[in-house]
Amino acid sequence: MNTENVLSKAEGGAAAAEHTRSGRFFRPHVDIVEKAEELLLLADVPGADGDAIDIRFEDGELTLHGKVEPRQGNDRRYLHQEYDVGDFYRTFQISEAIDAGKISADYGDGVLTLHLPKAESVKLRKIAVAAK
Repeated sequence: MNTENVLSKAEGGAAAAEHTRSGRFFRPHVDIVEKAEELLLLADVPGADGDAIDIRFEDGELTLHGKVEPRQGNDRRYLHQEYDVGDFYRTFQISEAIDAGKISADYGDGVLTLHLPKAESVKLRKIAVAAK
């Protein structure tokens, strides 16, 4: 199965800050792994609380949004700061090759894992040959 036809990025680029929405959002880096029964989407969302991650699927679009609270509070005056904190946002277009009703997710150690089960119609089938 050609993964590019199943799941495509609605937004391109690396995990850079995006300023097009109100506030600041980061596009998390993702890995997409194809297995026999499903696709796994692994997204880096460090600092997010699992309860603050919102995943929505509507009209063929999968949206990931994670809220991240500032590490030190907003009242700090930094002498030097390299680590930037902000909410995560990423969207993907999902084809009919994914069974949307069975999408599930889990989160641990800063990594969001989405399980995207393949629809029965696109799964590899082995057809037995009967000998005569």
